Amino acid sequence: MSSVFQTLKERGFIAQITHEEPVRELLDKGNVTFYIGFDPTADSLHVGHFLQMVVMAHMQRAGHKPIAIIGGGTAMVGDPSGKTDMRRMMTQEEIQRNANNFKKQLSNFIDFSDDKAIMVDNSEWLLDLNYVEFLREIGVHFSVNRMLTAECFKSRLEKGLSFIEFNYMLMQSYDFLKLYQKHGCVLELGGDDQWSNILGGIELVRRVEGKEVYGMTFTLLTTSEGKKMGKTEKGALWLDPNKTPPYEFYQYWRNIHDNDVIKCLKLLTFLPLNQIEELAKLKDQEINEAKKILAFEVTKLIHGEEEARKAQGAAEALFGKGASSENMPTTEISVEELGSGINILDLLIKTKLAPSKGEGRRLVEQGGVSVNDGKVDKIDFLVKQEDFKDNEIIIKKGKKVYHKVQIVN
Repeated sequence: MSSVFQTLKERGFIAQITHEEPVRELLDKGNVTFYIGFDPTADSLHVGHFLQMVVMAHMQRAGHKPIAIIGGGTAMVGDPSGKTDMRRMMTQEEIQRNANNFKKQLSNFIDFSDDKAIMVDNSEWLLDLNYVEFLREIGVHFSVNRMLTAECFKSRLEKGLSFIEFNYMLMQSYDFLKLYQKHGCVLELGGDDQWSNILGGIELVRRVEGKEVYGMTFTLLTTSEGKKMGKTEKGALWLDPNKTPPYEFYQYWRNIHDNDVIKCLKLLTFLPLNQIEELAKLKDQEINEAKKILAFEVTKLIHGEEEARKAQGAAEALFGKGASSENMPTTEISVEELGSGINILDLLIKTKLAPSKGEGRRLVEQGGVSVNDGKVDKIDFLVKQEDFKDNEIIIKKGKKVYHKVQIVN
């Protein structure tokens, strides 16, 4: 049986590591306490976080203990990593509400029973800090010259880096120190954009406690063209079913580029590598079978098997011979709103299939819109009550996006 380190390496997770052999040995011995941080800057985790949740699960299954840090304190400042502008300042109430949602989503995936994992909020030690004492005890260990060489700061210097953001590295480094002192945590994990912050924490523990701790970062979830994965026309691909319905979530993975399928199977599912290698042999149209497996497995992990089967069934019916619309994204329209007919551009905006009339016009003019399998070729096309069969119509955008519109009284 291969070690978890080998598993992470073979599946393509590891981007950088501070001390490869010591970390490998540490993980092979078992019972390592490690942590990953999640800043609650939105009311749901998204698919970028999911990659790190999969890492936590791999580690936990190998006998290691995860600490999930909810950044209730650091979110009051905002991480400049990967950002070109300063983040909006959030209230404590917003942060707490988001943190509560994160806890629910993480708990559905990581086993927190019997102390197998713990969840802490860094507001516990950050919000009541005495600033002068913090500068004397923690700030003294940081070199400004060295900090300015960090990628997260370098990319912001031209546009302007606020002093409040400059403190973020000290705060995240302090997290590592507190977790080492309180829980014996010796390993910090995170996305590759966190490398500079992780190094800061390792150095702080060494200077304050005289102990060696370690860090490891993971490849960011990007497409073969290097673009961040998980972006849709409606924004991020959220784990909350109210923000991204299971059918849309499933369809995202069903429609990804051929070049990204195998990488995603390795990073986002727990399918055995030998099974994934067999799927990698599929070519041309056959690769769609691998996409179906990817879509089902990832949707099952996030939304459960029942929702995954519903999404799979709806997609198969649409792309196959049937025409089931049971689990399709749906927009309701009243009889009064429909009236004697609604313009196709207005309907595209109402269903969010187009963000504007200009984009809707382009879609229609390029032949990218159908209603009940009939191509719409005029921008003044009216959808009328007689078009609705059993009080519903199906709008198709492009080759792969379907949406149901339903009449309600």
